[in-house]
Amino acid sequence: MNHNNTLSLAVMSGKGGVGKTNIVLNLGYALQQAEMTALLMDCDLGLANLDVLLGISPEKNLHDLLQTGVNAEDVVCEIEDGFDMLPATSGVPELVEMDEDMQDILFKKLVNLAGEYDYLMLDLGAGISHTVLSFASLTQLRIVVVTPEPTSLTDSYAMIKVLTTQHDVKDFLVIVNQATSADEAKQTYERLAAACKNFLNIDLRNLGFIHQDRTLVESVRRQTPLMKFAPQAPASLDIKALAKKLMRYREDNRDRIAGRPILKDFPSL
Repeated sequence: MNHNNTLSLAVMSGKGGVGKTNIVLNLGYALQQAEMTALLMDCDLGLANLDVLLGISPEKNLHDLLQTGVNAEDVVCEIEDGFDMLPATSGVPELVEMDEDMQDILFKKLVNLAGEYDYLMLDLGAGISHTVLSFASLTQLRIVVVTPEPTSLTDSYAMIKVLTTQHDVKDFLVIVNQATSADEAKQTYERLAAACKNFLNIDLRNLGFIHQDRTLVESVRRQTPLMKFAPQAPASLDIKALAKKLMRYREDNRDRIAGRPILKDFPSL
């Protein structure tokens, strides 16, 4: 039996506009700066945006990976040493609702490459489409990004409910983004956690929060990740703290991770 060292994470949100993709990108930078290796996979299929945040134009993307003779190594883009990305594409409708055969091709090609990294992070599209739910059920953990807005909480609860009741998924971490204070972040998390405990009988885990930070808006305009643009900004320091918690989780659960495939149903060869 192969022993796995890669922690796979699906980063998701009930609604769009909560800052999920920025969090994925900057968490990857924070992990890389802590001498961890990470592979990001842009799974917002048909509406790619990781490459836009980086200001790059990849030669190949996940659509190419579905073609015969193309391997994951042919598509991967280096962001920094030990920090790479598999880009998606825009304007390809058949990718938005990917059928099971296409998923099989994609992940069978991906899983061995992913095993070379400490972390695999899937940046999923928002909502509860079939593709989003299917991808989210494959990883070892799911990170749900919420904001203090009521609509974010209700949509995130709905997403967690579907994954729990229809896909038997129960491992969720929560990041509260765009919080004006630690108290607001705590109250936001507790509202979501209470609903999940009362109605779904599952316990969420609070990974932490990220302050509302205008510096992040400027970093997006400049197509430069916040961790590079302003490493001492409040949101950057919050993201570094989140990365440390993920590293601690991976270390504390090494045996559990080693006994599970990187992606459910796709054991490495």
